[in-house]
Amino acid sequence: MNLYVRYFDHECLAKSVDEAIDFLKGIEEIKLESNAASRITTFLNSSNLYPFRLKVSYSNYVLFLKTEAESLEDFKEEEARRKEQKTDRVSTMAERKKTILDALNEQKSGWWEAGLLFKRVITLPETGKCKYIDTRFRVRLKANSAMDAYTRIVDHLKNRPEIDPRSQFPSAKSPNFEYTFIEPEGEEA
Repeated sequence: MNLYVRYFDHECLAKSVDEAIDFLKGIEEIKLESNAASRITTFLNSSNLYPFRLKVSYSNYVLFLKTEAESLEDFKEEEARRKEQKTDRVSTMAERKKTILDALNEQKSGWWEAGLLFKRVITLPETGKCKYIDTRFRVRLKANSAMDAYTRIVDHLKNRPEIDPRSQFPSAKSPNFEYTFIEPEGEEA
C-alpha cells in the first residue's frame, strides 16, 4: 500500500513512511513532531480507508491517502475515474427523481385510483395520550394528474373532523402514495 501525500500545492506518492517523511522535510514551512513517523505508520497499517490529516502547524495539515497506485499519474487517473463515477451516480439519482416528478405531473384528465398510507394520530381514551397509527386510505376520483389526485386526497383528509391535524402525510414521491390512471374523463367508472 502506498501513500498519497499533499500539503497545499506540494504532493507526492510515497512508497514508504520514510519516503513520506523525507518529502515533508523538504518543505520549509513544515515542522514535524518527533512522533510523526509513528502516527503515519499507524495510519498505514490500520484498516482505516478514510484520509488521515497530520497537523504540522497551528492551522495547517498534511493530507495522507492510502492507494494501490504505483505513481502520482496513476493516482490522479484513479481519482478522476472515481469522481466521474460519483458524478454518474448523482446524475442517475437526479434523473430518477425527475422521472418520478414527470410521472406525477403528467396531465391525464380522468378517473384515478389512488391510495395513501399515512400516520394518523389517535388519542387513547384510557390514558389520554396520543399514538401514531399507520392508516391506509384508498379512493377513486377525478383528477388532472397524479399530483392533483394526491393534493385532493391530502386536502380531503386534513378537512375531515375525525382526522387529527397532527397526522403526518407522506410526500407524493414516496412509495406510500400509489396511483393508477383508470380511464379518461367522460367515461363512467
